[in-house]
Amino acid sequence: MQTKIQKITTNLWFDTQAEEAAKFYTSIFQNSKIGRVTYYGKERHEIQGISESTVMTVEFQLEGQNFVALNGGPQFKFTEAISFIVNCDTQEELDYYWDNLSEGGDEKAQQCGWLKDRYGVSWQIVPTTLTKLISNPDPEKSDRVMKAMLQMKKIDINTLKQAVEG
Repeated sequence: MQTKIQKITTNLWFDTQAEEAAKFYTSIFQNSKIGRVTYYGKERHEIQGISESTVMTVEFQLEGQNFVALNGGPQFKFTEAISFIVNCDTQEELDYYWDNLSEGGDEKAQQCGWLKDRYGVSWQIVPTTLTKLISNPDPEKSDRVMKAMLQMKKIDINTLKQAVEG
C-alpha cells in the first residue's frame, strides 16, 4: 500500500539539531510522531565535511501536519518572517504550549503571543477567540483588546475579555 504524500510539507533547516528538534516538538504535541530518518553518505561527507552516517533529514508529524527537519549546516537561520500558529481553545491549553515551546528560548522575542523556541523557530500561541475579540464591530472595544494584547508576552484570555467590557 502506498501512502499519499502531503502536497505541501514544511522543511525546517537546522545546523545539526534536526533529530533533537523533531523529538522536542513531538514530545509537546499530542497527535505527533517521528517518521523516516535519512543519513548522509560518503558523497556529502567529502563535499561538505559532514560526517558520514550523520542524520540528514527527519520526517515528523505534528497534529496531522507533516514536517521535515534537515541538518543542513550553519548557513541559514530562522527568522520571524515565518512562524507557526498554535490555536488554543482554553487558557490551560495556551499555557501548556507557551510553557513548553518557550522553554530554553529567547525571552526577548516574547511579545503578543509570539515566542522563539530553543532552536530559534517562531511560534504564535493564540486563543481561538482572539480574531473575534479584535474584530469587534465596536471600534472602542476592538481598540481596548488590541491595546491589552500589545502589553502582553503570553496572552491572557480573561484580560482580553475584560478589555472588551472596558
